[in-house]
Amino acid sequence: MIKKIVFSGIALAVLLGVFIVARVWLFSPEDGIKRVSIPEGVHDPAEWGKAYPLQYQGYLKNREMAPSPTGFGGSEKTQKAVMEPANLMNFKGMGFSKDYTEDRGHPYALEDLRETERLTPKTTGACMTCKTAQIGGIFKDKGWAYARTPLTDLLPTLKHPITCSNCHDPKTMNLRVMNPAFIEALAKKGIDVRKASRAEMRSYVCGQCHVEYYFEPETYRVVFPWNKGLQPEQMYAYYAEKPAGFTQDWVHPDSQTKMLKAQHPDYETWSTGTHGMAGVACADCHMPFLRESGRKYSSHWVTSPMRTVEESCRTCHTQSKDWLMARVKTTQRHVWDMQLRAGSTVSRAHEAIAKAAADSRVNGAELENARELLRRAQWYWDIVSAENSMGFHNPAQVLNTLGQSVDLAHQAIATANRAVSASHGK
Repeated sequence: MIKKIVFSGIALAVLLGVFIVARVWLFSPEDGIKRVSIPEGVHDPAEWGKAYPLQYQGYLKNREMAPSPTGFGGSEKTQKAVMEPANLMNFKGMGFSKDYTEDRGHPYALEDLRETERLTPKTTGACMTCKTAQIGGIFKDKGWAYARTPLTDLLPTLKHPITCSNCHDPKTMNLRVMNPAFIEALAKKGIDVRKASRAEMRSYVCGQCHVEYYFEPETYRVVFPWNKGLQPEQMYAYYAEKPAGFTQDWVHPDSQTKMLKAQHPDYETWSTGTHGMAGVACADCHMPFLRESGRKYSSHWVTSPMRTVEESCRTCHTQSKDWLMARVKTTQRHVWDMQLRAGSTVSRAHEAIAKAAADSRVNGAELENARELLRRAQWYWDIVSAENSMGFHNPAQVLNTLGQSVDLAHQAIATANRAVSASHGK
């Protein structure tokens, strides 16, 4: 009996050892890659590439311009208004009506900032918060004062776009967050980024910039509207309470409506979607693990998972590549159709309210009701339009949000028409 117990114990120990070895082999961050420290303040990815050539080669692929494999989005610098003409009316009176292109890769962050026609002499340094690896040093030196510094004063000092040091501690190579606005937003939710797990950090490093935000009046401090939650209606409710004196991004010249401009709420949309709720990190899909010569490493070609279906999707999904591609295309096509419908209806609401406002006998109270309905309708459309997954991060929520946009825009049109009819005694 003693021999059997001893043998069973040895067998159990062997099995446990095999399990631990297997788990390390399967789940260790980077197999066979020696960690090399980089001096703090070195932001040139080529310097990091000397120690991490596989990751660097992936980073360089972000410079390749290509259409989306699904037909939606992509990395080519094309004006969105070409495919979505309603943008010209809906963003009339602000910079996005002049220049609103598809997003390009991280290496182009500073170049695109310098070249955009949205910049004016009044543009502040807050605009470069997520455009450069130098943000950490700038914030350390200036604090939030950098945000109200004229961008024209800062641009000559910016040499590096989004690079390795935005996401990695140069001494340890551990993932890190540099955007002070993201750190503060999570702190308000009781989350200390410094204590985050590696799995959480694989989304936080992306979420620090791929988010909705606004600039606090006067200070231009970057703020995330997360106090009430991350869903579109919760963020709108936050804005409706006029946080810190913020009321609008601009006033539409035709409808005279105080408008909000959504940014790129990829993190918010993902976090309440199927993958986010299941604990699938941004990097799991957009920066999948690869192997070369027996070494496991994370791809640094931050691109659509549809370019790397085998590595990004089929580690969890058993369906074929063609089947998975078809499902993504179907979802994005449905969202695109609804997005076009919502944008067009919002555009017509601007026209209806402008026409009503031109009538000297218009009912002022009803007209203001119409403007509030329009403000909400455009927010719901724009929070989807500005997001980069064409709805795939959260299809159910996105389609519901676009449906609300269409309904609210129709209500705005009807209310504007009623404001005129009532004043005419009809």
